Amino acid sequence: MANRIDLHNKLRSLLGGSSNVYFQPPESLLLKYPCIVYKLSTTPTTFADDKVYKFTRGYDVTYITRDPDDDMIDQMFELFQNKVRYDRSFASDNLNHYVFTVYN
Repeated sequence: MANRIDLHNKLRSLLGGSSNVYFQPPESLLLKYPCIVYKLSTTPTTFADDKVYKFTRGYDVTYITRDPDDDMIDQMFELFQNKVRYDRSFASDNLNHYVFTVYN
C-alpha cells in the first residue's frame, strides 16, 4: 500500500464498494452497519547507526457488524496477506467488533 487512500479503497472493496468505511470518525457521526472504522496506530520502527532504517505505518482497523458469524477475518487475510494481524474481537451494544492491525 502506498498511502492511506489506497488502504481506504481496499477496505471499501471488502464491503463491496460501500461507503461505510470511516477514517477517524468523530463521535457525533452516525455509523451505518456493517462498517469499517480505522485510524493510524502502531508504527514499528527499526534503527541503524542512530537513524531510522525502516518505518512501517500501521492502522487499527475495526470491522463492526450485527452478524456474529461474519467471514471478515478470512477476507482480511486474503486481501492483505502478510500485512495484517488479527488482534481481538468483542461485542458491545449488540454489535460484533473485529479488530485488526494492517501494516502498509
